[in-house]
Amino acid sequence: MKQEQAHAGWHDESSWGEEMETREHLQTYEGFLSGAKYGSIAVAIVLILMAMTLL
Repeated sequence: MKQEQAHAGWHDESSWGEEMETREHLQTYEGFLSGAKYGSIAVAIVLILMAMTLL
């Protein structure tokens, strides 16, 4: 529950410093999430293929 409360206001730009550009920050965050998602899928596929061919 505490983690949900801590992350509930992540989009509240008023708490961000003036040096942070909102659009750039959100694009970087979205890019990270996409990379993590597709990277995880790629690793899962490689592991499945390894299991099928090596066992």
